[in-house]
Amino acid sequence: MKQLQYIEKISKILQKINVEQGENIEKAARLCADAIHQGKLVHLFGSGHSVLPVQDVFPRYGGVVGWHPCMDPRLMWDNVIGPGGARELLWIERQEGYIQNFLQSYNFREGEVLIVFSHGGLNAAPIEAAMYAKERGLKVIAVTSGENYMKAVATHSSGNKLGDVADILIDNCCPLEDALVPIEGYYQKVGASSTVAVITIAQSIASETALLLQKMGHKMHIFVSPNVTEVPKEYMQEVYADYTELVKGTKNM
Repeated sequence: MKQLQYIEKISKILQKINVEQGENIEKAARLCADAIHQGKLVHLFGSGHSVLPVQDVFPRYGGVVGWHPCMDPRLMWDNVIGPGGARELLWIERQEGYIQNFLQSYNFREGEVLIVFSHGGLNAAPIEAAMYAKERGLKVIAVTSGENYMKAVATHSSGNKLGDVADILIDNCCPLEDALVPIEGYYQKVGASSTVAVITIAQSIASETALLLQKMGHKMHIFVSPNVTEVPKEYMQEVYADYTELVKGTKNM
């Protein structure tokens, strides 16, 4: 049976993440578990395609209350051109000074964590999100291309790349060009890799965090599928209530 090229190549990347980035993922999970156990939030940020892992952590079946997605529709595409277009958001995410206007709507507290997803790690949005969090006493975890961090030249006026601002850098182990499968007669490859890689990393962090929280004796509210019949129907209302109290800062610990 013919082996599909994309699956063969992406499988190698996932195995490389497991071998080379497992320790950093465990360190990230420890930061996240400590923050959530203390009644604080782990914020998640990405722009463009890097918003996909943010959406996949919470609210998502298996997601634990304590994760807080920070998503700006102006930094997400729902069209190719025109309103909500990819071309337009790519311009916005490179503009310095914009991201502070977005993040000031959230209450970032000292001792919390921000995870920033960005394959390139050079655009203003992820870098300034990380800088904004650091200025407020948060720990920053960057999930980015380690190869890009090592080789690319900073384009932000601060001189920073995303990895420069991070307390923990997790390499997505993807190639600079992101796509994996060569096509004869074309310089451009097809089959993007970074989304699969970073969602795997994000779910690994989330899972390891939950395992640590269980060991800490933390009572977890977990976003659950209705197919889990052992859970009472009203349980999801408890999940939403717990999340609401945590985000509003009204939860009693």
